[in-house]
Amino acid sequence: MKQLFKITCLSTMLIAFSCTDLEDELEDSFTEDQQFSNNGVSVGGGDGGGGALLAPFARLRAGTAGNTGFFATNTVTGDDVAVTQKGGDWFDGGIWIQLHRHTYGSTHDRVNELWNDAYAGIGECNTSLSNSLNANQTAQVRALRAYFYWRLMDGFGRVKIITSPGADAPQSSRQEVFDFIESELLDVLGISAVTASMNLSGSDLNTEISNYRINQYAALGILAKLYLNAEVYTGTPRWEEAQWAAEYVLDNSPYQLCADGCSVPNQAKRPSVASDPETLEGYAAVFAPNNENNPEIIWAAEYDQTGAGGMNFNMMTLHGPSQLTWGLDVQPWNGFVVLEEFYNSFEDDDLRKEANFLQGPQTDFNGDPLLDYAADDGDLVIDYKPNINELEPNAWRDGGVRMKKFSFALFQRQDMNNDYPIVRLGDVHLIRAEAMARAQADWNMALPDVNALRDRAGLDPLASLTADSFLAERGKEMFQESSRRIDLIRFGKYEDTWWEKTDSDPNKRIFPIPQAQIDASNGSLTQNPGY
Repeated sequence: MKQLFKITCLSTMLIAFSCTDLEDELEDSFTEDQQFSNNGVSVGGGDGGGGALLAPFARLRAGTAGNTGFFATNTVTGDDVAVTQKGGDWFDGGIWIQLHRHTYGSTHDRVNELWNDAYAGIGECNTSLSNSLNANQTAQVRALRAYFYWRLMDGFGRVKIITSPGADAPQSSRQEVFDFIESELLDVLGISAVTASMNLSGSDLNTEISNYRINQYAALGILAKLYLNAEVYTGTPRWEEAQWAAEYVLDNSPYQLCADGCSVPNQAKRPSVASDPETLEGYAAVFAPNNENNPEIIWAAEYDQTGAGGMNFNMMTLHGPSQLTWGLDVQPWNGFVVLEEFYNSFEDDDLRKEANFLQGPQTDFNGDPLLDYAADDGDLVIDYKPNINELEPNAWRDGGVRMKKFSFALFQRQDMNNDYPIVRLGDVHLIRAEAMARAQADWNMALPDVNALRDRAGLDPLASLTADSFLAERGKEMFQESSRRIDLIRFGKYEDTWWEKTDSDPNKRIFPIPQAQIDASNGSLTQNPGY
């Protein structure tokens, strides 16, 4: 059975993306033409959108795509990325080593930021809801607040549900927080439950395409994430609801996988380097600096180097002299590296391998060898090899390939322009695939969606799947999107041993309540088990 998607680029889509017909072999049995445009709404969020929502949605940038909060705690704790200590660089009191080795405690800075960022966002939402909003704006802010509570519940389990400015509340159980998130999202969608035949006509959310705001499809994407992890959160699986929420988005929305013919100009193209591609196509285009109109992105955190800062992957991962490769305004910090085993798990002809990683000898703006005059191995040419000698204290300065999924641009500042997807269609495919496979106890049920993504990556289809091979496929598709810790926990792998990490304490699946918050709570917050 086949579902044929055709992208017709209209209005602002013509500015950023070049599109041609895109075919995906999927499980559904109908063929339809759909148009993707912004329906006259600014991507920055006209009001469905607008001024009343600027403050709560701006809070989404904090910790989402930088070396703090949500990204740090959900990435460095996984089996794909580490922050190596290079002499005196990146020790930072041991916080990165603790995240990697799962020895973090209640005074950990990044854990405290995860808590503070989410509650700051909730505070902005509560303030906004106390003002005069129309029905659509109210629904968006409630959905955004539910998403912030999802981050808190996923990270800490038992938190306070605060719904008005300046209020306090008792500490709720993880089940109670789950129920609150679910009820808020169902209410703004105008339904009492997610079903296979749900009708969203009564929703105060609309279906307009505005990547920085929440429409019906974005709210369903959040619900799908919630239900996919329900067994972890509550002990009760909700696979069918996860499947139905994802399926509604796939069957009814205009979003499309960005594949052949879906392209943007490569803003990192160096004029004198012939090997630099002129355009980025398919998977690579989804995460480019000019990805604001990408047809795969359902909801994203907006980043811009001039007025919406906070994404600094270029600083986090690149070696200092890489400033000379792209003409960056300052030297990068040379911290985050990709683990060798994870990098080597990619097939060589997987297009995501090239898109996700920066590997091999590096060159400057003119294509000449890039040198590190403080090299620790006698070879001045910077060469990002997969091998890393140690986590600490003296990791090689150019050891490990580097994160490149959110690709770079010439002459960019510390802050990048790439928008950070929170809900995107590729992930929705994987949610449907996993939920269906688990519901029917047959991982081969996931093959159509997995193979659609493999086809986009230039790979042959798989003939069969297991839980382990599905997790591997998910890891390759979702690298650098803050999902690895969550996925490892759901698959029962978080206590496994990997490079420089042996801790197997199941209490570490939930972060400690920050001690500073407990101290300030007058006894209304208690610590999680094991801390």
